[in-house]
Amino acid sequence: MRRDGALVPAVMLLLGVLVVQWLLRLPPAWACGLLAVAALVVFRLGRYGRALAWCLLGVAWACWRGGTAMDARLPRDQEGQDVTVVGQVADLPLVRSDATGFLLRVEHASLGGTALPLAGRVRVNWYRGAADVAPCSRWQFTLRLKRPRGLLNPGGTDSERSALERNIVAVGYVRDDPGNVQLAGAGFCINAVRHAISHGIATRVDDAHDVALLQAFSVGDTRGLSQHDWEVARANGIPHLIAISGFHVGVAGLFGIWLVRLGYLLLPRLGLRLPRPQAQAMAAMLAAGVYSALAGFGLPTVRSLLMISVLALARCSRRHPDGPQTLALALIAVLLVDPLSVLAAGFWLSFIGVAFLMICMNGRGKGLRGFLHELSAGQLVMTLSLLPLTMWFFGESSLVGALSNLIAVPFVSFVIVPVTLVGMILLGLCPPLAQPVLWCAAWLAHAQWWLLEWMATWPGAHWYLPEVSWWALLFATLGALWVFAPRGLPLRWLGALLFLPLLRPGLDLPAAGGFQLWMLDVGQGLSMVVRTRQHVLVYDAGARYPSDFDLGEAAVLPSLHALGIGHVDLLVASHADNDHAGGIPAVAAAFPAAERVSGEPERLPIAMGDCVPGSAWQWDGVTLRVLPSGAAGGPANDRSCVLLVEGSGGRALLTGDITAAVEPKVAAAIPAGPPLVLAVPHHGSRTSSSAAFLQAVSPVQALVSAGWRNRFHHPNAAVMQRYEAAGVPWLNTATAGAVQINAPPDRAPYVAATWRRRQSRYWRE
Repeated sequence: MRRDGALVPAVMLLLGVLVVQWLLRLPPAWACGLLAVAALVVFRLGRYGRALAWCLLGVAWACWRGGTAMDARLPRDQEGQDVTVVGQVADLPLVRSDATGFLLRVEHASLGGTALPLAGRVRVNWYRGAADVAPCSRWQFTLRLKRPRGLLNPGGTDSERSALERNIVAVGYVRDDPGNVQLAGAGFCINAVRHAISHGIATRVDDAHDVALLQAFSVGDTRGLSQHDWEVARANGIPHLIAISGFHVGVAGLFGIWLVRLGYLLLPRLGLRLPRPQAQAMAAMLAAGVYSALAGFGLPTVRSLLMISVLALARCSRRHPDGPQTLALALIAVLLVDPLSVLAAGFWLSFIGVAFLMICMNGRGKGLRGFLHELSAGQLVMTLSLLPLTMWFFGESSLVGALSNLIAVPFVSFVIVPVTLVGMILLGLCPPLAQPVLWCAAWLAHAQWWLLEWMATWPGAHWYLPEVSWWALLFATLGALWVFAPRGLPLRWLGALLFLPLLRPGLDLPAAGGFQLWMLDVGQGLSMVVRTRQHVLVYDAGARYPSDFDLGEAAVLPSLHALGIGHVDLLVASHADNDHAGGIPAVAAAFPAAERVSGEPERLPIAMGDCVPGSAWQWDGVTLRVLPSGAAGGPANDRSCVLLVEGSGGRALLTGDITAAVEPKVAAAIPAGPPLVLAVPHHGSRTSSSAAFLQAVSPVQALVSAGWRNRFHHPNAAVMQRYEAAGVPWLNTATAGAVQINAPPDRAPYVAATWRRRQSRYWRE
C-alpha cells in the first residue's frame, strides 16, 4: 500500500458523511441505494474515481444510517401514551434524590396489547417508589414516552443530536403500575462488571470524593462527580482525563506488554512457541480491549483501541504502518461501524488532536527525549490546536489548560491509572491486597485534585467567547496548523493572525435608543434577556430541579456567553416560583456585580432588593420601568415584577406570572408609545391574557415560554385563540426554541431569529 493509501479514502469517506449532516431532510432509502451503486461504478475509473467512490459511499451510508435512526424513534401519534416495554438496563443507573435514571435497551414493546416496532434505547426516569435497578437487569415497565426533544438556545447543547448519535429512540418515565417487575434471564453484561468494580472501590476507600475519582479513572463511572468537579475539570482543560481517555487505553496496552515481558523473562522457553513481539502485540490489543469495555466503549477509547489493533495486527503480520496510516485506518473503521459518530464532540477532539500531534511533533526526537518533548510541547500543541474546536462545541476554553495538562497527563496516566489498574486486578484475584493499593491510588488522586482545584481559580481558567462561526473555526484550525507546522515552513508566526476572527468576533450591538430581546428556551419556565448598546438585563432564569440540574447554569449562562455578554447590570427574579427563580443564584454567582431585585425577595435564597413600582433605569436611550402589580401578601403570581422596556422604535412588556386579577392595573400604567412586544403572562395560562388586557396593550408580537408537552397544557388553546382573534402573531419556545426580537430605534420590533429554524437539521424535532 502506498504511503497515502488509506489517507485519501479516509478523508473522502469523512467528507461524504459530513455532507449528510448539513441536510435539512434526508433523501429516501432508494436514493441512498442508487448512490451506493454509483460508488461501485465510479470505483473502477482510476485514482480520482476511487476517491469519488469513497465520498459517495460516505453519503449513501450516512443517509441510510441517519434515516433508519430517525425512523426508529417513537411514532409521534404514540407520544404521551402508556407503553408496556420489556428491556435490559444498558448503563450504570444514576440514583438521585428525586429519581433513578437509566437507559433501557428495548427488546419488545406493546400498546394496548398491540406490538410496537420500537427498537433502540430509551432514557428512563423512575420518580416515585423506584426499586433497586441493577446494571444488566431485565425489566418490564409501563412507560409514558415521547420522542427525544431538547432545549435550543444560543450556545446550548443539542440533546436531539446527541440522542441520534447515541441511538436513543424515546425518553420517558415509569408509571405507577403493578406490572413493573424485574424479569429473569439477564445474562452476562460488561456493565455488571463495571458496577462490581465500582462498588468494590466504594467499600474500600473512605473519602467519597476520592471514591468518585477512582471510579472514573478505573471504569469510566462518573456518577459520583458533582457539577463543581466538572467545572474544575473544564477550568483545567482535562475533562478527557476524568473519564477513561484514549491515552489511558494506550497505558493499558503498555501494561499488557509489560506483563508479557515479565512472563518471557520468567519463562524464556515461551519464545520457542511464540515470538515475543507478536505475543506483546496481542497482549496490548487484549488489555486495551478489556479496558475499553470497562470504559463503556466511549469514542476516544474506541479510536485508541482501533489504532492499537491496527498496529498489533500489523506487527503480527510483520508489517509496519506509520502513524498517519494507522490513524486513517482507525477513522475508516469508526465511520464504517457508525457514521453518526461525527455528531459527537469526542470524535473531532480525538482524531484532530492525534492528527495535530502527528503532524506537529513529527521528527522532534526519539526515545526518552522524544517522549518527554511530546509530554511538554505536545500539551501546548494540543491545547492551542483544539482551542477552536472546544470553543465551537462547548463555548469555553481554558488558558491554563496547557500547564494543567503538562502536570496532570503524565501523573494521571503513568501514576494514578497504573496503580488503580493494579487495584482493579487485585479486587478479582486477592481482595484483601486491593485495599492498600486503592488507598494509595486515592491519596494520589486526592493530591492531584487539590492542585487542580487551586489552578481552577487562576485568571483565564474559564475563558468564554461569543458563538463561533464555521469560517472562524476553519481559519483558526488552519492557523494552528501553520503555527505548529514542522520547521522549514516560512513565516509560521503569521498563522496566529488566522485566530483573529475567533478571538475578535463582530457583535451586532443595538444602536442608541434600540434594544435586543431574547426569550430563552428553558422548558416550563421563563428566562429573558434584554441588551442595549452597553447594558444587559436578565429577567428570570428558569428552574432548578432536585436532581441539581440548574437551567440558570445549563441554559442561561451558556446563552449569555454565546451572545458575547460579559456583564449583567440588572438581574430580576419576577417572583419566587422555582420555574422562574430556580436558576437565579447561579446567574448571580456568575455576575456578582449585577443589581438584583424581585417581586418576592423574602422567599429567595439569596439577597435581593424589592421591585418597587415606579423604579426606572436609563440605558443608552432605553428606559426600563417597573409597573405596579400585586400587593404584598397577595398571590405569589400576581406579585411578579412587571417591567416595561421602552426604546425609540419599540417596547417590550415582561409580565412574569401575573393573572387577570392585576392585568387592568398593569395595562393602566402603560402609556401610549411605539409598538409593543408582549411576554405572554403565566405561560399562556387560562387565568391570564384577558380580552380587555389584549385590547389595552395591543401587542404586535406575543412570546410564550412553555415546555414541550408540559403537564399544565400551557399555553391554553382558548387563550391562544384569543390572541389570534385579536390579530396578534405569537411564538412558543416549545416549538420555536429561543426567540430573538430586535427593536431598532428607527423601526418597529421584528422577529430576528428562532433557534429551531436557525439550527434546522434532519434530526430536529
